[in-house]
Amino acid sequence: MNYTKRNDAYRNVHPHMVECAAEAARVARGVTAAQLSEPSHCADWDVRTLVDHWVLYTAHGLEHRALRTPLPDELTACDFTADPGWAEAYAEQLDRAVAAWNDPVVWEGEVDLGTASLPAVDIASMIVKEMAVHGWDVAAATGQPFRISDDAARFVLDVVDTHAEIYRRYDGFADPVDVPDDAPVFDRALAHSGRDPRLSAV
Repeated sequence: MNYTKRNDAYRNVHPHMVECAAEAARVARGVTAAQLSEPSHCADWDVRTLVDHWVLYTAHGLEHRALRTPLPDELTACDFTADPGWAEAYAEQLDRAVAAWNDPVVWEGEVDLGTASLPAVDIASMIVKEMAVHGWDVAAATGQPFRISDDAARFVLDVVDTHAEIYRRYDGFADPVDVPDDAPVFDRALAHSGRDPRLSAV
């Protein structure tokens, strides 16, 4: 990746990462201990399982991808919600992860996922998408809104549409949900990822 492309990747994605991380942290702080055992809209996952997945990949995973280091086994097996202060710990880890990507050099080259390698910009973009769609999952299950700007929503929609086939191949997305063509941009991103935006409690 040349200098111009590297800096374009940084400028085009990092602001959305910052915005979605801030909203994810806000939603996390709104989850109560009693809600962790309640069902979510994600298949057989309760809120606790959903949150643990969200925290692992969008905060710890995001930092490790920037550093090109594998996720430690102790993290992949961790129940983050067992710590009453998990939401603040998540917010702090998100800050570290976002800071790790706050360098155009990090956006060069590829990230080794173990079974395959992908360009760093694609990995970062997909994790930002995870912040948003799983952030909405958590918000919808706990009676909260998930709000991002239309610019960030358009970015998420583009990532969803770009990678939808791969996600569906591995059961990461359900079939698309029909929404009106003039639906809000983030509603369309959710619908294209197999989520029904009408399920939100807010």
